[in-house]
Amino acid sequence: MSRRRFFVDEVHAGHATIEGEEAHHLTRVLRVEKGQKFEISDNECVYLAQVEAAHKSLVDFVVLERLAPLQAAVVIRLYAALVRFERFESIIEKATELGVGAIIPVLAERSEKGLEHAVGKRLTRWNRIAREASEQSRRLRLPQLQEPVRFSEALADSASHRYFLEEDVAPPMLSVLPSELKPEDSFALLIGPEGGWTDRERSAAAGRWSAVSLGPQILKAETAALAALAVLNAWCANHAILTT
Repeated sequence: MSRRRFFVDEVHAGHATIEGEEAHHLTRVLRVEKGQKFEISDNECVYLAQVEAAHKSLVDFVVLERLAPLQAAVVIRLYAALVRFERFESIIEKATELGVGAIIPVLAERSEKGLEHAVGKRLTRWNRIAREASEQSRRLRLPQLQEPVRFSEALADSASHRYFLEEDVAPPMLSVLPSELKPEDSFALLIGPEGGWTDRERSAAAGRWSAVSLGPQILKAETAALAALAVLNAWCANHAILTT
């Protein structure tokens, strides 16, 4: 059974601490106790660590050894049109589990009005969701959660492969993916809002992003995001095996 992994702000002089509400969760909910061993990440490296002290408001770890890193993950950025927050939170949680490097909310023409101004109040909660999902899925690094961007700003992404999820006629996503995976490859996915893209947005993306489909069904935004990421993850994993 794999050890649980927790994120810490830093590892200094062979020690790391978790404080506040997170410490309370570890000691009161997860029943973390002195002497137990876990993995900890400082967002750069992973360590095997032992609990040296466990109190209600502070858990102290002593590092036992630095663990060998896994193979570097493919860079994937998810641009997701802002939808109702309970659904956007589902995108954050599941996209984090699926390994995205960054989640960027997008202000699409059909995004619900007013959501942009409420994002600032949600970022702390969203980062907590991403942190918990990162620990559960044993990620090395936390995903970057960014401020909302305009649709035109999302289109300016410099990833080597950019895919625009389309509910109208478009080639299947698998048929558009490159024939091989190169070390320098990066990917960006652009997921639309409830109601889909406008003709103006489609025209702006044409020629800059590859329009792709996930099938004939009309998917909710959160379903489309997770399905596209699952397809891309499976393709990357298969091609990484074939090319090593």
